[in-house]
Amino acid sequence: MADSALLRRPTARHGSGTLMDVPAASAGFTDLSFKVERLMRGDRYAHDTADNECCLVMLGGSCDIAGNAGTWKNVGHRPTVFDGMPYAVYLPPGSSVVACATTDAELAIAWCPARALHPAKLITPDDIEVELRGGGNATRQINPIMPPAFPADRLLITEVFTPSGNWSSYPPHKHDVHNPPDEVDLEETYYYKVDKPEGWAIQRVYTHDGRIDDTLVVRDGELVLVPEGYHPVVAAHGYTVYYLNALVGSARSMAATFDPEYDWVRSTWTEKDPRVPIVRKER
Repeated sequence: MADSALLRRPTARHGSGTLMDVPAASAGFTDLSFKVERLMRGDRYAHDTADNECCLVMLGGSCDIAGNAGTWKNVGHRPTVFDGMPYAVYLPPGSSVVACATTDAELAIAWCPARALHPAKLITPDDIEVELRGGGNATRQINPIMPPAFPADRLLITEVFTPSGNWSSYPPHKHDVHNPPDEVDLEETYYYKVDKPEGWAIQRVYTHDGRIDDTLVVRDGELVLVPEGYHPVVAAHGYTVYYLNALVGSARSMAATFDPEYDWVRSTWTEKDPRVPIVRKER
């Protein structure tokens, strides 16, 4: 079976350097770009936002981040995404920064063109309003890093933890039509981490007219593009699955519509899975 054009594998799985690099043009997107850098202690990564706004998310490890928009020391406290809550830095257009790894680190970078200027900001666990979404074996943890209320122009960032065997992004939903407040048109990426190296998730991306109908096996460090269509996820039994979502589109909103064939399942949820939250704020 040929690989789907929606699935991107890392350029490398070991050592330092660029692990994932998906510019908007190569993704078939208009606006959203995404990359992941792995830094060994002492390594440096420079980023110039130009006409874009940008979010740097510490997936693991710690960095000093400094530039013309501000200086932030020891950003990031979790060794991996499964060890704690996120730290991130938002950068407006015209920002130049250098991230210097104070430990071995993994850094995700998402960006898109922006028109309005908003102040640079360090995002810490205290800024995150954890949400437990769904119910039963479709319960998952949502950590909104840059939700619609965040002071930015267009970029939206969130991370999701799905317990072993659970469904996520469920019932299947889509956001590919500009019809606010019910739905807005968003480009989206899913960047995956799995708590054990042999683990995996399955993600389906489909449209009702059949133009897209892909079922993808996704492993640690891989990325799925969602240009349009419904896109549910399930975590393999025995493995906790994480994904980082970056989104940008026609409005600063995450409004989506559920697939009407499956929307009924929400009425059957009577309780949350007790395994969530998977990560918690430090006391």
